[in-house]
Amino acid sequence: MRFLLVLFLLSFAIPDDVSVDIIIRNGKILDGTGNSWYHADVAIKDGKIVRIGKIKNLKATKEIDATGMFVSPGFIDVHTHIEGDEDANPLASNFIYDGVTSVVTGNCGSSNVDLNRYFSKLDSVKLSINVASLIGHNNVRKAVLGTANREPTAEELTRMKTIVEQAMTAGAVGFSTGLIYIPGTYAKTAEVVALAKVASGYNGVYASHIRDEADSVAFAINEAIQVGREANIGVEISHFKLSGQQNWGRSDETLGLVREARNEGLDVTIDQYPYTASSTSLSTLLPDNVLSDGQDSINARLQRPEVRKQISEYMIKKLRKRKLKHFSYPVVASFKADTTYNGKSIEQVNLVKGRKHKAQEEAETIMDMMQQGGAGMVFHGMSEDDVKNIMKYPFDMFASDASIRVFNSGVPHPRGYGTNARVLAKYVRDEKVISLEDAIRRMTSLPAQKFNLKDRGLLKEGFAADILIFNDKEVQDLSTFDKPHQYTKGFKYVLVNGEMSVENGIQNAVRNGRTLKSNTL
Repeated sequence: MRFLLVLFLLSFAIPDDVSVDIIIRNGKILDGTGNSWYHADVAIKDGKIVRIGKIKNLKATKEIDATGMFVSPGFIDVHTHIEGDEDANPLASNFIYDGVTSVVTGNCGSSNVDLNRYFSKLDSVKLSINVASLIGHNNVRKAVLGTANREPTAEELTRMKTIVEQAMTAGAVGFSTGLIYIPGTYAKTAEVVALAKVASGYNGVYASHIRDEADSVAFAINEAIQVGREANIGVEISHFKLSGQQNWGRSDETLGLVREARNEGLDVTIDQYPYTASSTSLSTLLPDNVLSDGQDSINARLQRPEVRKQISEYMIKKLRKRKLKHFSYPVVASFKADTTYNGKSIEQVNLVKGRKHKAQEEAETIMDMMQQGGAGMVFHGMSEDDVKNIMKYPFDMFASDASIRVFNSGVPHPRGYGTNARVLAKYVRDEKVISLEDAIRRMTSLPAQKFNLKDRGLLKEGFAADILIFNDKEVQDLSTFDKPHQYTKGFKYVLVNGEMSVENGIQNAVRNGRTLKSNTL
């Protein structure tokens, strides 16, 4: 073992007379560990960091003067949904400008089922960012059961396990669930445990959009912990939050459940986006039993007056629990059937349609939109105090829960453009909720450790040269709910695998991202 370690270290010892590709000089090094910054130079060759320290004799093809700026590892966004957007914008500009050099996709139970094919596609398209993927439970279940509301047979469960195992051998970093979405919501805990055990055998992670993030959030967190305990697998609870005004102030309770699990010896961590609004499908407003068996079945149910009455009563009851009179909190992000709805709340859409200003009429508008294919929504309904309290938890990562944005398409959640910059500007620099060193740790080495990305997340000799250079006083998110299509400013240089994607604040055409496959050795 000692001999191998010596060989590893020697392999990255660069003689002084060797030329390197890039030297970053005079920067303040934030290495990703959470330790304080220090002054040093960084040398890069063939996509790797080959030396960190005071570099005097090495020659470089290019030198960057980072005087007065911080040098850190590139950020790793552990919760994204980029599937289907790779061809639309392979530059992934919204991520790159926000300092993200690697993403984990396949979250919320939604992924490609054939990951060998997906990874081959990524290698062909060549994105600007590195991509790792989870295998998603919803798509695995659909491949075997469709969207049926029932338990799998023993033979069907075996087929589902086979799909998960094939994905893990292809390089998936874990198994994800979206237990609020169809058909994942129809799965019992035992089914999830059985599939998570397969991922556990390959050193994977269990990442879960838990079954409820509102009134039953404690039950849902405990279910995720139970999966971790029974499957012997690390748990990542996605976009940790409390939805609905009636649940504001419960973050001490929910964080307490995570702390208890860790004290028990379970590897449970969380991630969050630094906003008081979420974003998901309009369908989540409807009862689960209405949504099974595809769009034709949904439409057939919504054409029955007695069913519409039951759905309307269900939605209005939940609205009243929020202490609201109107559906003002769901705002349309993307509605293909009529793009003029984009950016309007359901309350506003209802009035545009000429209907009475009543919650019952707004419920009818929601059902009409579902019959037209549904919509992507932004839901306003979290407490800023809870956001800050969750952010203080040391094993909380930051994640956008976003796709690759197509500039000026729809009115999406601003988290897709500004998640990391918002943390650094609002919560580190301005409000001092957490320190800069800790924020960088939670954007870099903690995600790399959790998702088994062996050579990412640290500024360390031998590691991949995913590197940011920035002035902490200038970094700023510009994207807002009203005007989301605005790139972050302040990341002066962004390097992905040793190639410059952003130079002097401007993205170039370099697409040097790679697929990141789990190392199970």
